[in-house]
Amino acid sequence: MVAMLLKTSQWDVLAADLIKQFGANAECAEFFDHDALVLDFSQLAPDTGLQDLAPLLAVLRSCRLTPVAVRGASAAWVEAARALGLAEALADLPRARVVEVPQESAPERVRETIREVPGPATMVVDRPLRSGQKIYARGGDLVILAMVNQGAEVVADGNIHVYAPLRGKAMAGASGNTNARIFSLSLEPELISIAGIYRTSETPLAADVRGKPAQVRLSNDGQDKLLIEALKA
Repeated sequence: MVAMLLKTSQWDVLAADLIKQFGANAECAEFFDHDALVLDFSQLAPDTGLQDLAPLLAVLRSCRLTPVAVRGASAAWVEAARALGLAEALADLPRARVVEVPQESAPERVRETIREVPGPATMVVDRPLRSGQKIYARGGDLVILAMVNQGAEVVADGNIHVYAPLRGKAMAGASGNTNARIFSLSLEPELISIAGIYRTSETPLAADVRGKPAQVRLSNDGQDKLLIEALKA
């Protein structure tokens, strides 16, 4: 289950941010798969005025999320949510993934959590991937023995190994595995992501890893930071 931590009731700001990152034309348009969503009101100021939730719910559904409940909300918000078919959730939901939405401008990255997903299987692809093609290794690792061209997308719930140039998009730990990694013999990606923390080609890679053997992983300090490191022979 996904929990969205609300920090503002300016639905137009939230809607713009959600559409930019997860709308039909966004790079991560298929990041969610109609996941059940809880709206977390615990960070909203107590005096936040009541507003119509329907527009926000419509945007969430367009981003392949399914709002089912609210938590941490005042009695007025709970009543409004129930009128729209949502339930009131417990204050603490186990095994939830959290999408943190800022108060104002759109974030450069999405923060998502904490849940580790085992990878019991490995998918092996031995052909080049062209622009527009997408491969998803659900529940396991993905091994690719040929080039991932620009415009192609490779996704895995576990690790991603590319024994060739990686020039498209690579998203490892897609179901929340924060220990997942991406490996490539020539790292030149349009986008890389580990457990929802991503970086695009708009931020150039350092010279010691760009176009060279490298790995991508999350830092171990709890700051949800992507580390890109050269692979040494």
